[in-house]
Amino acid sequence: MRYLPLTRADRASMLETIGAASVEELYHDVPDGALLDAPVDLPSHLGEMQVERDMMALAAKNTGASSVPSFLGAGAYRHHVPATVDYVIQRGEFLTAYTPYQPEIAQGTLQYLFEFQTQVASITGMDVANASMWDGATSCAEAVLMACRATRRKKAVLSGGVHPHYREVTETYCQFSDTEVAGRDGNPEQQATVEELDDLIDDQTACVVVQYPDVFGRVQDHTKLAEVCHAKGALLVVVFTEAVAFGAIKSPGSFGADIVCGEGQSIGNALSYGGPYVGLFATTQKLVRQMPGRLCGETVDQDGKRGFVLTLSTREQHIRREKATSNICTNAGLCSLAFTVHMSLLGEDGYRRLATLNHENACKAADALDAVDGVTVVNDSFFNEFTVKLSKPAADVLEVLVDKGVLGGVPLSRLYPNRSDLDNYLLVAVTETNTDEDIAALADALKEALA
Repeated sequence: MRYLPLTRADRASMLETIGAASVEELYHDVPDGALLDAPVDLPSHLGEMQVERDMMALAAKNTGASSVPSFLGAGAYRHHVPATVDYVIQRGEFLTAYTPYQPEIAQGTLQYLFEFQTQVASITGMDVANASMWDGATSCAEAVLMACRATRRKKAVLSGGVHPHYREVTETYCQFSDTEVAGRDGNPEQQATVEELDDLIDDQTACVVVQYPDVFGRVQDHTKLAEVCHAKGALLVVVFTEAVAFGAIKSPGSFGADIVCGEGQSIGNALSYGGPYVGLFATTQKLVRQMPGRLCGETVDQDGKRGFVLTLSTREQHIRREKATSNICTNAGLCSLAFTVHMSLLGEDGYRRLATLNHENACKAADALDAVDGVTVVNDSFFNEFTVKLSKPAADVLEVLVDKGVLGGVPLSRLYPNRSDLDNYLLVAVTETNTDEDIAALADALKEALA
């Protein structure tokens, strides 16, 4: 039996109130190709055992990133997650912990969020971090909106090195706030220079957004760009997709970033078919009042004992709607807990060693692939991800590699479907999970596919 608590009269009354003629009109912003014109073609109901068998049969068709040599990246990375992480986050104290609004019965939740914030602020080199966001892409969009609030300007300049998915999400957010999004097209063989971006920065620019390392894997010091932004009254927003990188490269805070945001999936969280993930967000003390999400703080109770509370929660439930900095109702709680547990297990030395392993493996892979006829590594700098140019279209080559049991990377044509000039480029990610045998398998498979 379908559960429809509202009558036709109820629905008609609501539609009349909001000025819509029909329910279908509510979806007019959804592209036609994304709307179903018929029910989903699914089998009828089955018994539990039959459903299990069918689901197992479907799962067996997958080529998993952990079952074959995998070099997939482009914003989601395969790292080793210690068994301790899953054990801790599944403890009843965390699974049943009450929401932080009542600190007297949510001290455990508040404490780990406080520790999470401390870890994020430390690795990004910023003054303060919030209790997490949904994911990296929405964190980027929220950073742009925050910059607009702080500067009272309505223009954002995005570097060509920003992940195209992050850019699309940002543009979607900004179209409803009358914010202009400007920028250059990405080029894997040419970094965006300060001079190129300088042409786009004017007295209406709220922020300049750069990715570090960028979507093509390049690592660039943005100190000079930060100086240019600040001279024109704009903020520098630094986005990242690989949280492990800050164990080896300069923190964004060290070269003058005003807002740092990105994806924390690499620490404590599995690939999981694309989510759930955890967005990281940090800023300077000066801008903390404009920060979205919420902030946990440390205090003492009436007896002088250490305790934790929500010290900043500027969303619509708590303050006047026009003053809200975010409509986010909560944080990515379980994923941020996994991040915190993994970071606690690593410690500062372990975090740096993990980053070193990633970079060393990536260097091995870059050398091995550059020696293959028909493959050219285009990066002059990288952490654990780099771009190669192939003598044939990358998507076609990857199909051959899959047949050989190797997931060779992400073709740029998948990220930039409307740019034929990038068809031969392949993005390769290498982490601590890749062995020397994996790298050799990738090189050998490419030799055969490009012969």
